[in-house]
Amino acid sequence: MLSGIGVILILKQLPHLIGYDRDFSGDETFVQFDSNNTFTELIRSVNHITPLALGIGVLSVAILVLWERPAFKKKKIFKFFPGPLVVVIAGIGIQAFFQTAGSRISLNPNQLVSLPVASDFASFAGFFMFPKWEYLGNLRVWTAGLTIAVIASLETLLGIEAVDKLDPNNRRTPANRELKAQGVGNMVSGLLGGLPLTSVIVRSSANVEAGAKSKFSAILHGFLILSSVLFIPGLLNKIPLSALAAILIVTGYKLVKPSMLKEIYQKGLDQFVPFVVTMVAILLSDLLTGILIGTVVALFSLIRSNFKSAVMVVHDENKYLGRFRKDISFLNKPIVKEKLESVPADAYVMIDLTRADFIDQDIIDVVNEFLHHAHLKNIRVEIKKSRFKSVHQLVHDQPAASEQAA
Repeated sequence: MLSGIGVILILKQLPHLIGYDRDFSGDETFVQFDSNNTFTELIRSVNHITPLALGIGVLSVAILVLWERPAFKKKKIFKFFPGPLVVVIAGIGIQAFFQTAGSRISLNPNQLVSLPVASDFASFAGFFMFPKWEYLGNLRVWTAGLTIAVIASLETLLGIEAVDKLDPNNRRTPANRELKAQGVGNMVSGLLGGLPLTSVIVRSSANVEAGAKSKFSAILHGFLILSSVLFIPGLLNKIPLSALAAILIVTGYKLVKPSMLKEIYQKGLDQFVPFVVTMVAILLSDLLTGILIGTVVALFSLIRSNFKSAVMVVHDENKYLGRFRKDISFLNKPIVKEKLESVPADAYVMIDLTRADFIDQDIIDVVNEFLHHAHLKNIRVEIKKSRFKSVHQLVHDQPAASEQAA
């Protein structure tokens, strides 16, 4: 999931990095509200490059990369000023310089952050939209509310799991407390006309990358945003979008490093295939749909892996060892039946059931049938003890065909 988000961040922010800031609606999905998709938007953006935006974006990426170098990290001054803050200040300074000089290459208003500016408290209060209670009996309102609740809760659970993996101290977020806080926050936000809120991997990973050590960073994050919107909206409106795009692109790269892809590939195809499918599905749809597709593929891979490794058969001349491992379900019935039927006459068979956590009744029936007919081929069978009473019962009625291990 993190890698899919990383790819989305890179591809979606590249147009903004070079100055193409026509539309933000639907940026979190493959197909945007303007009917373009991620790739067509990239193609269109190439024909609308703004030199100053591109310059600010490239410089911002360079600053962020240099800030991560060990030589820079050792110096206190670079720890005191986070790279993203330097990028924002540099972007504001460069844009102000060209704007003051009256240069034609200065950025347009749509290439800068755009926030409403309140001249007094009355205009600020006008930003809020309070609920229209007459719509409370509308079924569509309840349907939309339940949909948002389910999707936001699921995205939060997925988000906190991903963020926990980024925590250098390997701490775990209490999911129940997180959902309760989100529910209370959404009720308050809705009463003030705000959008639904949820745990977001991008902002959380940005906090981690900035050196955050506790959950207070999220509270401080919100406080700083509120204070900035209240007191310095004019300054925020001077920030070039290309500078912000650079920050998100670097963050996205950290989520999908080539070294990480290589590491997952080395773990085997059963790990790599679900990983790639999930990443591509997130890229070509949206986060929730991609996760659901990835989960289905991962379950299929898990079943396939268990199917192949649950039954092991080795032999030396006419001595056979059949070992059941993990969970032996009805899916393993064909392979168990095939292995037992392939045992030649006059052979000795040891069936080891001690490592099985679960044995399906269909498998017990197959073993029982093999025991019942083993004497016809003069096959001696020994079953190693198992904690499954039903399995022990197999040999009780077949004294001539089998022996139970002591």
